[in-house]
Amino acid sequence: MPWLDKVPALIQSWYLGSEAGSATANIISGKVNPSGKLPFSFPKKLEDNAAHSFGEISYPGDSIKQIYKEDIFVGYRWHDTKKIPAMFPFGYGLSYTTFEYGKVTADKKQYTKDEIIRLSFTLTNKGKSDGAESVQIYASQINPSLARPEKELKAFDKIFLKAGESKNVEIAVPVKDLAYFDDNKHDWVVEADKFTLHCAASSADIKSSVTVEVK
Repeated sequence: MPWLDKVPALIQSWYLGSEAGSATANIISGKVNPSGKLPFSFPKKLEDNAAHSFGEISYPGDSIKQIYKEDIFVGYRWHDTKKIPAMFPFGYGLSYTTFEYGKVTADKKQYTKDEIIRLSFTLTNKGKSDGAESVQIYASQINPSLARPEKELKAFDKIFLKAGESKNVEIAVPVKDLAYFDDNKHDWVVEADKFTLHCAASSADIKSSVTVEVK
């Protein structure tokens, strides 16, 4: 989209059904405050996409075989790990209001592999419109034995707030969800290590982070 900075606004919508006109008009007029978030990343150019970056053997293939060279580094995992900014990152979305995130904290510093990490922070609607924010929690392992993405989505929640309202948000992340699949052991593994949990508005918009240790 080399023309993006030349237009005042851009709307992308999918499968709105028979009420597409009404739904779009309500968003444009401000009757409804949009709160959607992208479930994937829009790359700036085709070559920034993981599959396309490896050439034709990765996509579309040679008509006989196609090799998935990107491995687990798909979507935002590719953009983050390879330091390739997306045009619109995973989890991105606009609103007619603004949300202020407080500092995220964890209920403990150390956890065993069968425990649950409980995160909390304050979310405030700083604007003049009621709205909803999809809060996202990503995890990064400090010293993994195998290659892992820069960060991975582990939890999310959609919070509705009136204009000016604040709420203490609590999100649970089971330690078992920090596992990766070890193809040598043919099993899911949670390593004893330090993990950084990021509270974010999108994969490219981290508000604050907290580091915990798994024993």
